[in-house]
Amino acid sequence: MKTGQPWRIGMGDIPIFSGARHRPPLKRPLWIIVLVSLVSIFVICAFLYQPQSNAACYIFSSRGCKAISDWLPPAPAREYNDDEIAARVVIKEILSAPPVQSKNPKIAFMFLTPSAVPFEKLWDKFFHGHEGKFSVYVHASKEKAVHLSRYFANREIRSDQVIWGKITMVDAERRLLANALQDPDNQHFVLLSESCVPLYTFDYIYDYLMNTNISYVDCFEDPGPHGNGRYSEHMLPEIEKKDFRKGAQWFSVKRQHAVIIMADNLYYSKFRDYCKPGLEGRNCIADEHYLPTFFNIVDPGGIANWSVTHVDWSERKWHPKLYKAQDISYELLRNITSIDVSVHVTSDEKRVVQRWPCLWNGIQRPCYLFARKFHPESLNNLLHLFANYTTI
Repeated sequence: MKTGQPWRIGMGDIPIFSGARHRPPLKRPLWIIVLVSLVSIFVICAFLYQPQSNAACYIFSSRGCKAISDWLPPAPAREYNDDEIAARVVIKEILSAPPVQSKNPKIAFMFLTPSAVPFEKLWDKFFHGHEGKFSVYVHASKEKAVHLSRYFANREIRSDQVIWGKITMVDAERRLLANALQDPDNQHFVLLSESCVPLYTFDYIYDYLMNTNISYVDCFEDPGPHGNGRYSEHMLPEIEKKDFRKGAQWFSVKRQHAVIIMADNLYYSKFRDYCKPGLEGRNCIADEHYLPTFFNIVDPGGIANWSVTHVDWSERKWHPKLYKAQDISYELLRNITSIDVSVHVTSDEKRVVQRWPCLWNGIQRPCYLFARKFHPESLNNLLHLFANYTTI
């Protein structure tokens, strides 16, 4: 039997053994394994226990907490309860139905006031010559007023007590809408206070409101204490914190939206029961949150997200700036009517400024048709300027 000869390399006598080569054990990079394990645990904890402050979010992503949530698969759709299904079906049917046609469409001007409307003379001048294109409704919560204008005479509706910050304010708004909806010719509904004044001629405002298919409801997200800080988890499951919104109460809505406001009881009842001053240490103001949140849930694309009534909150008090007689000037009114960008500021420590253009049928136009808050003593100055500033 032949013996196999070893294979030699080169010129040396280095034998190559045919048996399996014995190799020393590899040195495993333990530090890499440990590092990968720690990072994995860190990321898993970040997903399970997301940081509560925005600053902490940037530890994980330069885009903040939202970017972290974007990595996760979408949450499954929540199953609606019976009341939600019923409410959504009714609202959907109302919004999808063809609008009520009128041969004589009108604007309903709804005044929410304690008693008298101190600017009746100014409104009388505004309404004059446009009979048949408007209706007037007055909710005087404290005492019946003596009217100076024929357009306000006998236009009071049954009223009830209104307490600032409570659901009674929303009740008064709905009461005005219910009365105004009885007239099928009313196609747009404007809520005004006793301190409101018009900024343009009747024709300008009529065309602005009638020739668009959206409602003007102030609506923005405020993560601060005067926004989402007022939210109560008792509103669950129908109203989630992510849907909670804030805005001024002075709305201007089309008829379909006025109808769904009256049809709603589900979302209204949540604010009636869980949005009130002093509840659970929160000062939730129902009229600042109910309609913005309601429309954000049921028809967010149907509203403009700003109010057509201007108000100056620059003093950062509980109530807006009050314009007195000495403040009234052509420049003041021109400045207000030149604003074409809606601005909101969050109430948290960051004071984030939110801006978006006021678009009317896709065209950027002045935001405001009305303004408040004017002191009664400014009436004569406003009457003097009215013929000029309404033509701007």
